[in-house]
Amino acid sequence: MIPKKMEKFLKKNLPEPTFKNRLLKKEGKCFLEFTHNDEHLLSRIGIVVDKLGPEKVVCMWDCDSPEEIGGYLVVDNLSMGKPSMGGIRMLPDLKPIDIYNLARGMTLKNAAANLPYGGGKAGIVSRRDLSQEEHENVIRGFAKLIRPYKEIYVPGPDVGTKDADMKTIAIMNGLDSAVSKTADMGGNRIDELGGAAGGVVIALQTLLEIMPRLRILPQFSNLEIPDVEELNIILQGFGAVGAHAARIFKNRLPEAKIVGVSDIEGYLFNKNGLPIEKLFKLWKEHGLISTTYFKREIEPNMSGHPTHFSTDPNSLLMQDSFCMVPAAPVFNYLGVRKSENPSITVDKMGDWSVIVEGANTYSPDPNRKAARIRMEQEVYRKKGIMIANDYLVNSGGVIFAAQEHLVKTPEHLQIPEDILGNKEAVNEWLEDHADEFAELSKKRLIEAKKWREEVIHHNMIELVDLLTSNPDLLPSNAAEKISVQRLAAREKERTAKDIMIDIPTIDVAGNIQDAASLIINNPSNMVAVLSEDKLVGVITSHDITNLISKSLNLSEVHLEEIMTKDVVSASPAFSIIDIVRELEQYEISTLPVVQEGRVLGLVSADLIARRYVQELSKESI
Repeated sequence: MIPKKMEKFLKKNLPEPTFKNRLLKKEGKCFLEFTHNDEHLLSRIGIVVDKLGPEKVVCMWDCDSPEEIGGYLVVDNLSMGKPSMGGIRMLPDLKPIDIYNLARGMTLKNAAANLPYGGGKAGIVSRRDLSQEEHENVIRGFAKLIRPYKEIYVPGPDVGTKDADMKTIAIMNGLDSAVSKTADMGGNRIDELGGAAGGVVIALQTLLEIMPRLRILPQFSNLEIPDVEELNIILQGFGAVGAHAARIFKNRLPEAKIVGVSDIEGYLFNKNGLPIEKLFKLWKEHGLISTTYFKREIEPNMSGHPTHFSTDPNSLLMQDSFCMVPAAPVFNYLGVRKSENPSITVDKMGDWSVIVEGANTYSPDPNRKAARIRMEQEVYRKKGIMIANDYLVNSGGVIFAAQEHLVKTPEHLQIPEDILGNKEAVNEWLEDHADEFAELSKKRLIEAKKWREEVIHHNMIELVDLLTSNPDLLPSNAAEKISVQRLAAREKERTAKDIMIDIPTIDVAGNIQDAASLIINNPSNMVAVLSEDKLVGVITSHDITNLISKSLNLSEVHLEEIMTKDVVSASPAFSIIDIVRELEQYEISTLPVVQEGRVLGLVSADLIARRYVQELSKESI
């Protein structure tokens, strides 16, 4: 059944006719699909369409299940390529706008990581107190809901889901239907290996080399870069990103000092450096470290211990250091106004030289973007503190996950169709191929580390270059510009096959009424007419309207009498410029995509008008 909170939200915000006219039911599964053309309906559920997306929004639920199984899928943008990638969040109060905001973040992050995948995200609306069995049942049910969209969306884990859940989805839908799977499926232990955390370290190492360039900007004229042995760092958050960042810092910059760390229970600070190996081990054992370390190490020797402990984790941000790394799940770690509820306001922050954002801080929400701009104006422009933005830095996780698609799974290691959905049979099959999957994991890890190193190093160089070339730019503007430029560059490379949508088809022996019904019930205004599965003509809404205007008996008219037989079509290899030329030359708005007589889909002026056609036309036509 549909989750009650989801049902209440949709019925409150969508017109009743929408449910009747737009609801698709397939094998007990219910889908409400919207595209960028549905601006009004999307605005009613909080999503504002812009030039980047969203490409598709789906509200989905299991109509027949006695359990509440449902949620949202947002495919924001596919300019970088298909499918989109992004995690599945599982929380009780999710709304479409939450998933859209996260999907937009993935669009920019995947572009910043130079990955050939679009940005997407999914959300399961579910209560927190599920038993393990109930949790797995919901994941299995949601896997069935997203199965029809696996060509345009591949999930990974997010808040409320984990690698084991991605394994469940892969068992249901096939190995390539999820990423960040468990190691026995050729995945890598992304959090355990510090996939995202490693990017923080690479970013800071690069910035240490190139930050002197910032001295041409007035706010950085007195910038001093310390020697490595004088480098000190504080970490807000000591979880999957913060703890591993500390570990990797000690491996790659052993002379640098981590002087402060925090978790939800408090913070630890020692100007001479904290014992990271001990704290990391403590984190592995207990999850939280500040209170435990205080009780074990500080309290027995209160007067003589050099480490300061406080139960207020946010107060760590009042301490001085060269680098501050936000690594806690907090959007606004800094804010100008108390009403924004930041971790700390900028007037109380410590004296830092650079912020490297390990946590996700991006939001397309206008209010949050405005708060972010206010913060950067104070911190970057006035105080002269460099900010390396989140998706330019912390994309290591998605880079590691994407290798499960980039380093292909050999055909013989694809789960056999006859055991898909059978957990016991799949696990037994995986055991039989354990050595091969272990070797595949090693290959993917090598490629992931190489990709992460190159991309994040380049991101920092590009960020500093942009900031120094334009003193009016703020770091968030520059970061977004980097990602959008990559999206636009990849857009030029896209072909008809990349952007086409499905076209309804009808056999030449069919009737006019069926053709008209296909046009009404599909987003295109064209139907492909086939004979022996080969294209012999097309019928458009104009053809049907013209026929009706002549007051003819529709049952006596054959399709081949009104269809256009000399069809102008596009090859799947046509570039966007090629498509525009054909549309303009023949003064038409839609082209079927055809290969060797077989219809693959259609492209239209509407599909490409909202992208970068003007810019591409100026450059190429």
